[in-house]
Amino acid sequence: MKILVINGPNINMLGIREKDIYGKNSYNDLIKKVQSFAKENNLDVNFFQSNYEGAIVEEIQNALGRYDGIIINPAAYTHTSIAILDALKAVNIETVEVHLSDIDKRESFRKKSYVSLFATKIIKGHGFDGYIEALKYFLNKGF
Repeated sequence: MKILVINGPNINMLGIREKDIYGKNSYNDLIKKVQSFAKENNLDVNFFQSNYEGAIVEEIQNALGRYDGIIINPAAYTHTSIAILDALKAVNIETVEVHLSDIDKRESFRKKSYVSLFATKIIKGHGFDGYIEALKYFLNKGF
């Protein structure tokens, strides 16, 4: 099973930014954790992170025919990007939306997620473990 993990803007700054919300671990720590779980479970996982909406849209489009599932943390684009939603709908690859923090318990503008209109599962507020939950979801689907 091939899974694409997409992370949006500022996720590359984990461990530096707002440690009270996102913790002290780095983006590389996140990748290592996900890779370790993937290896133990014979999953082929690739990572993509960008601070640019268009690059994320292109990565989603390039996933067509190459991946069985997408795990996406669109970060700030969660609340603004119809383009990312449209790209996910266009490729129609099963998608799990993951957020490190519980966006429903934060500022009011963070409560709206465009990606949630397409995602088959949404995981909020479980930190790095949310990505592992998403991988377990795909394992249970048994593509």
